Amino acid sequence: MSFVAPPGYQPIYGPRIPYLGPIYGGLREGVSIYIQGSIPENITRFLVNLLCGESESSDIALHFNPRFDGRDKVVFNSCQGGSWGSENKIRDMPFRKGQAFEMVIMVNSQGYQIKVNGNDFYTFEHRLPLNRVCALQIAGDVCIQTINIIGGARGGMNRYPGGMGGGYPGGMGGGMEGGSSLPGMGGQPVYNPPVPYSNMIPGGMYPKRTIIIRGMVPYGAEKIAINFKVSRSRDIAFHMNPRVREGIVVRNSMIGGNWGQEDREASLNPFMEGQYFDMSIRCGNQRFKVFVNGQHLFDFVHRLQSFNEVDMLEIEGDVQISYIHF
Repeated sequence: MSFVAPPGYQPIYGPRIPYLGPIYGGLREGVSIYIQGSIPENITRFLVNLLCGESESSDIALHFNPRFDGRDKVVFNSCQGGSWGSENKIRDMPFRKGQAFEMVIMVNSQGYQIKVNGNDFYTFEHRLPLNRVCALQIAGDVCIQTINIIGGARGGMNRYPGGMGGGYPGGMGGGMEGGSSLPGMGGQPVYNPPVPYSNMIPGGMYPKRTIIIRGMVPYGAEKIAINFKVSRSRDIAFHMNPRVREGIVVRNSMIGGNWGQEDREASLNPFMEGQYFDMSIRCGNQRFKVFVNGQHLFDFVHRLQSFNEVDMLEIEGDVQISYIHF
């Protein structure tokens, strides 16, 4: 079987430009739109629009328009009822011809805060109601690798409709029954939680139990820790420690206050700066099996015999989490 993400949490890879697509669940404070791409050498201009409808003629809540015209600048504006507002021109160009970029649009109470390559660029104040925004448009001289909207779907969604991208091959257990929740999973999803994150695992861990974690490793990240713990004893049955700068994923346990021997061997390292990840952690009778981005990463053999006492999940370090499903 394959893991199917709920709407709004499946990254869009390599979209055709011009691109026009929905923002599932709309926008609200705390939502972030991540766009990774590259600028061609022969660029003149490109645009990113947040639209109040799913057509090119819809009102535009945010018009972001870098222009390479000899007097390089970025123009911000809005459009309502077919009439453009007053332009905000920023005569500073955060993009470079022939280079890759990461752009983040963060929604806050003041407006749309734009970051490019980890640096604050400009905040465009709200002119149109935030709750009207429902689509994203990208056009012009730009190549896009990934679009991801974190926090873009509203809570309470615990079903997995078919027809969206796949992810986790065999080893996760039986098939889906008529669109129901993923086998081995239960309870409500958690969307866009703050990090550090610590919460009980409803029902604890048991054979065939699968937990899905989706997120992004920001630029400048160094270390991440994901711990499966026993709340009663504070033992860490499974410690997963991606070390971004070192390019390794360390695994260990801490039982009775003592760390065990580290496991370091892995076939790949999917936790890199600026990259998104889809991870499934499945508990078996003998081991935890970890898949990331559809590929088997490693197994971690149980060191705590009473692994079914594991009832807490902790996530710490340099990571942004969009989605957890127990």
